Amino acid sequence: MKLLYLIIDLSALVVPLVFSFHPKINFYISWTALSKAIGLTALLFLAFDSVFTACGIWSFNPQYITGIYIFNLPMEEVLFFICIPYSCLFTYYCLNKFYSFNWNLKAEDIFCALFSTVLLITGIIFWRKIYTSSTFISTAILCLFLKFYRHIPWFGKAVSVYAILIFPFFLVNGVLTGTGLSEPVVRYNPAYMLGIRIMTIPVEDFIYGFELFLLNLSLYLRFNSQFLLGNSFKT
Repeated sequence: MKLLYLIIDLSALVVPLVFSFHPKINFYISWTALSKAIGLTALLFLAFDSVFTACGIWSFNPQYITGIYIFNLPMEEVLFFICIPYSCLFTYYCLNKFYSFNWNLKAEDIFCALFSTVLLITGIIFWRKIYTSSTFISTAILCLFLKFYRHIPWFGKAVSVYAILIFPFFLVNGVLTGTGLSEPVVRYNPAYMLGIRIMTIPVEDFIYGFELFLLNLSLYLRFNSQFLLGNSFKT
């Protein structure tokens, strides 16, 4: 089914996009900040994605893609880094708007330090497994930078929201990695990863997804605060 990956992308986007205009949500008013955040993050991730694809760390099953490529990446893979972040940021926006997810500051610090330490140690031990080491180490550095250098007040919220996003993550990544299919949409080279899977999903994907979410969120909140501050000076 050549349209499968495209359908996955659009299915993840359609509900958040429609509800962005709901009068109690009005997510669309932050689209300027959103587009900057998603655009910058996508450029970075796609650059690494392109290199990893060229190196044979992963590949894309031609059965499930349209055959339209941007450089060496399927169009659907490029759309993935737009559609998935949009839906994740929309989820964060809505949950943060209507619910309280505040963590105790000390608990945030301890969790971030322990989580990052585990990622760093694992990444260093398995440094030859490029997908594992690059994902774990870069995610640890991003967490430590945001929490202890930028002193962000929302790290705990991000963890809580990502925990909620794990359910749709299982649906999307499950199909991409072969759940319910005769062959996966995205094929991984086992030489470059730990080989630990939850269902069909490599454990690295969970960390990769968190890093993608965290970087998008940090840029979105930064750009959006600048936009709001700029508007406050005008009024």
